[in-house]
Amino acid sequence: MSRKGFDMLARQMSEFSLGRFVVNRLGYGAMRLAGPGVFGPPSDPGEAIAVLRSAVDTGVNHIDTAQYYGPDVVNDLIREALYPYGPGLAIVSKVGVRRDRSGRIILYNQPDDLRQGIVDNLTSLRVQQLAAVNLRLVDDAPVDAFFDEQVAAMVRARDDGLIAGIGLSNITVDHLRRALQVTDIVCVQNLFNPADLSSLPVLRACTAGGIAFVPFFSLGAGGRQSNAVLGDPRVTRAAERLDVTPAQIALAWALELAPNLLVIPGTASRVHLAENVAAQQVELDDQARRELSVAP
Repeated sequence: MSRKGFDMLARQMSEFSLGRFVVNRLGYGAMRLAGPGVFGPPSDPGEAIAVLRSAVDTGVNHIDTAQYYGPDVVNDLIREALYPYGPGLAIVSKVGVRRDRSGRIILYNQPDDLRQGIVDNLTSLRVQQLAAVNLRLVDDAPVDAFFDEQVAAMVRARDDGLIAGIGLSNITVDHLRRALQVTDIVCVQNLFNPADLSSLPVLRACTAGGIAFVPFFSLGAGGRQSNAVLGDPRVTRAAERLDVTPAQIALAWALELAPNLLVIPGTASRVHLAENVAAQQVELDDQARRELSVAP
């Protein structure tokens, strides 16, 4: 397929499969609902609940969360806002780390830990099964026998009905290939945005395999990292030219890039939520496509 034809396909596809779920390609990442540093409760719990309900009301049916957001805080907010959950809502979580009482992130990635992490998510969200859970690897995790044991633990959780699909996060192409030797993978979640294309080979592998690719930090991670995306001159020029926001340009770019790419921008504001949802209607012009061009 030509580059032009591929772009047209990506723009036309508003949904993609995430395992047995079919989800809108613009979802919602709930991490920002926790307090500063993704620790503790939000300053305005009522607004956090309103954001979640507004997201679902606008058609979002893919929510990304984790038990260690808060910790516990975000899952509790999701349950309070949305339980009982509507049919077709895909709630996706991740396991592999946790937070201690001071907020420090520590490994929780032994096979038994992964199982317990899944159970903790099920309990807090009050569900019998999650749409998918991502095995979150630490940076530069090797592709080795321990990885095989972790994947095997995820397979057992799926076969026991705790999760509908297995995902991987913060991985390389070699991790993906190794896992695919023993099981289906329904999604991959890696850092990816116009300022950080290091996961492009993983996106290409997912596209070839029909696997959902779900970038985290599509708009940056806050502070300097967000400025690297939203302050990128290519992004700001396009935003000014098309009379939209830099965030909408970054999201529209991602949605055009590949039909299997699902974005999960996070926000604690209904105003920004509406802005993100509206990005689905933004069409880049030829200049923006040239300047932000990446061949998937």
